[in-house]
Amino acid sequence: MTDADERDDEQPRDIESTADRTGAGEETPSPEEVTDTGELFHPLGEDVQTDFRDMLEDTEYDADLGMEMARDAMRLTKGELSEEEFYDRYHEDVVEEFGEDDRPMAERIEEARENGTLDDALSRFGTDDESRRDVIKKMGVGAGAFGLTAWGATNGDEREPAIGAAQDDNGDENGADGDGDGIQWGMVLDLETCDGCLSCVVACNDEHNWDEGANWMYILAYEDGTVESPDEEEFDDTRDFNYLIRPCQHCTDAPCEKVCPTTARHTRENGGLVLTDYDICIGCRYCQVACPYGVNYFQWETPDTEAPSEELEEDMMFDERGRWVSGRGPRGVMEKCIFDPARQDGQMGEDMVGTTACEDACPPGAIQFGDMNDPESDPQQYIQNVPLARAQEHDPDDEELQEAIAIVEGEEEGADEDDDDGMTEEDAIRLLRGEYGDNDSSFKLLEEFGTNPNVIYLGNEPGPNAEQVPGPVAYEDVGQINNRMEVTDERTLDGLEL
Repeated sequence: MTDADERDDEQPRDIESTADRTGAGEETPSPEEVTDTGELFHPLGEDVQTDFRDMLEDTEYDADLGMEMARDAMRLTKGELSEEEFYDRYHEDVVEEFGEDDRPMAERIEEARENGTLDDALSRFGTDDESRRDVIKKMGVGAGAFGLTAWGATNGDEREPAIGAAQDDNGDENGADGDGDGIQWGMVLDLETCDGCLSCVVACNDEHNWDEGANWMYILAYEDGTVESPDEEEFDDTRDFNYLIRPCQHCTDAPCEKVCPTTARHTRENGGLVLTDYDICIGCRYCQVACPYGVNYFQWETPDTEAPSEELEEDMMFDERGRWVSGRGPRGVMEKCIFDPARQDGQMGEDMVGTTACEDACPPGAIQFGDMNDPESDPQQYIQNVPLARAQEHDPDDEELQEAIAIVEGEEEGADEDDDDGMTEEDAIRLLRGEYGDNDSSFKLLEEFGTNPNVIYLGNEPGPNAEQVPGPVAYEDVGQINNRMEVTDERTLDGLEL
């Protein structure tokens, strides 16, 4: 049988927006309705959602429970359901199915109830004149303004130009103001400079040794009816293609974490990384269904390399807490992009902190990784002056461009405005904008789902009819797999078909 995680990597499908399907005031469909009518809730489309159901039905775990929890986890992050409602709705079923309920909100809610603080918190906001959505947003859940379908913008949405990064409902820059508390690792991905070389995919695989086709990093060339990509055999420049870079989004409010019954999938306090503890993961695959972005993979095979070993040292497996969250996992667990805890914890050397393998390998500098709460970090500096940042990454030989870079950087003083011979600062800025473009738009993927992803994109947001097309470099050309279905049609775990 063909398993659903092998289909995560197929071409995005043309589907209408899910943002309009489940309104805040609508009654939640019954399990029978979800099962019998196939109510569409997943942004990756009907076929993927059907595959997910088939996948869960072939495991030892309750498929209906997994599908319903995934649906409501997305409703929770969108602000349509409170955390307490979500917890109560599934607590007994989770305990019955797994023998315990270790979801991240369980201890917090039970403790608040014992102390009488939960009702007090809700009563302070009131519910008479405010919608449930507004109340939940005030409690920190939040919801976004941009939409995509299968990573594409919803029909009818206006694409707002952005000065720095996507803005939240209060007009504040989401993750782009650099004034948050603590470290929040994240990325700025410049789609205008990505050249589709797949160096980031290869580097990620080299460092983490994930399975063929279980790509922790993806580069998708696409066209959506408005913007087109050239034929892969006939193009003048690799940048003539439209790209979407797809790592894990490391969401601040991750739906995948909310459905995990064991705390294996969790958000680490230090750095805000969304990780999987391989020692705790039972491979129920509920997180795979609950993720709007399709970044989770089930580890079918026993790794060729033993862990730990000379090839895979403990420093590359265990983070600063001693939890096994890095590298390829053992057979029977869930994996995904991890933003390299071994690097961020200093286990690969202090000079590797604030870096990732994919960023290091990107020739055009399209991947900028760092602390989204630090105004001096690479991603924040990139956002502050996109033309200058692109020019610095390009490091041109042209003397005039070099002079413009030096002036904008403040290394050289620009000429006075009445000086006809020298380059003024305004001239330098104009030259860099003309050569490298400006930040005309920015967005976060599926921001209307309220997950608050810690990845900001610069460039064109894929439209509602986006479809993957062949890029200038084939995955096979760099020893990778684009579609996991090419690897195998049938997998088993301990004799159990999954």
